Amino acid sequence: MADNSFDVVVETDRQEVDNAINQASKEIAQRYDFKNTKAAIGWSGDQVVINANSEERVDAALDVFKSKLVKRKVSLKALEHDKPKPGGGGLYRLEVSFLNGIPADKAKALVKQIKASKLKVTPAIQGDQLRISSKSKDALQETQALLRNNDQGLPLRFTNYK
Repeated sequence: MADNSFDVVVETDRQEVDNAINQASKEIAQRYDFKNTKAAIGWSGDQVVINANSEERVDAALDVFKSKLVKRKVSLKALEHDKPKPGGGGLYRLEVSFLNGIPADKAKALVKQIKASKLKVTPAIQGDQLRISSKSKDALQETQALLRNNDQGLPLRFTNYK
C-alpha cells in the first residue's frame, strides 16, 4: 500500500493581496477622514508600504487594508509590521511584509507536536515546508485537525494532498 501525504506550507496569494491593496487605495481616496492626509498604499518590492501625514492616519489606513485582506480570505497571521516611522516630507511610513515559508524553529515545534500526538504519521521538514506522510488517510486528516488547532501563530495551508 502506497503512502499518502500532504505538504504544510505558509504562503500568501500575492494576487489577492494586490486586489486588497487596490480596494484599500480606492477607499482611502474616497473617505473624508483621509482628505488632505497624503495617505497612500502600494507595493514596494515584496513589501506593502503605507504613507500618511500622521501615525494615526497610517494606523487607520492599515486597518482599512486589513479589512480588505480579511474580505479576500487572506490570513492576518501572515502580516508582519512594526510601528510607523517618520519618513521624508513630513510623512509617516509603515512597511508591511508577508510570511513565506515556515521558520525553522516553528517547523521543529510543529514536528515535535505531531510526534507527541502519537498519530501514525511521519513528519519531515523540507526546506521551508513540512511533508506529512502516512499509510492511513484518516491519520492525515487527524493531523490536519491537530495543526489547525495548534498552528504556532502561522497561516498554515495544506497542499499536494496525495
